[in-house]
Amino acid sequence: MKQLIIFDLDGTLAESKSPIDSDIAQLLNILLINFKVGIISGGSWQQFEKQVLPKLSKGESLKNLLLLPTCGTKFYQYKSNWELCYSEDFSLSEKTSIIHAINETLVAIGFKTEKVWGPIIEDRGSQITFSALGQQAPLQEKIKWDKDGSKRRKIKAHLETLIPAFAVCLGGTTSIDVTQVGINKAYGIRKLQEIVNVPIEDMIFVGDSLFEGGNDFPAKSTGIACIEVENINETKLAIKTIIACLS
Repeated sequence: MKQLIIFDLDGTLAESKSPIDSDIAQLLNILLINFKVGIISGGSWQQFEKQVLPKLSKGESLKNLLLLPTCGTKFYQYKSNWELCYSEDFSLSEKTSIIHAINETLVAIGFKTEKVWGPIIEDRGSQITFSALGQQAPLQEKIKWDKDGSKRRKIKAHLETLIPAFAVCLGGTTSIDVTQVGINKAYGIRKLQEIVNVPIEDMIFVGDSLFEGGNDFPAKSTGIACIEVENINETKLAIKTIIACLS
């Protein structure tokens, strides 16, 4: 019997850095009545606060919601309020060296963009994220900036030579995430397994980037049952199917 349904956030439950819509919210509310639901993302806690929580019903069912920003290096659980249960943050010296390496990389490759929306480097505590167009860039601008990923791969390749002790991964539509080695969706799933004591065979993972090289792909290495979706509408169909099958 499946007990825990885990979702990626951007591209799966919501458009990039946008709030979940009313249909997704309603379906999540139904799931939360009877199942544990995890949401894991490379995004910060603030993204969960903006994108997910305002749309969900308040009440006891929120205790079934498990939130893992920055791929599970942070974990939030609802008790009487949302509480940070752990945070595996970089040291100050690690953050300084990573940010310096990002800036050095941008100079070395001659990175330029006509316009940015907000900061391009964000300290997420346990993750440093470079966003080529800025943290608040419009979705349509982000979609067209690096459709084939070649621009980010060039940045990634140079950055990896400067900070070989850290993992450098393609994140969302325009972002690159720097974490400790081994931090990915598989890491977050295993952390969640330890916390809730649910066997992997009793979990389902739903994500839009389960293809090889996608940021959801590492989830497969855990042995978890995976449902790959291409967009939010497919996620809605997947949730409806899960509800029908598991009820």
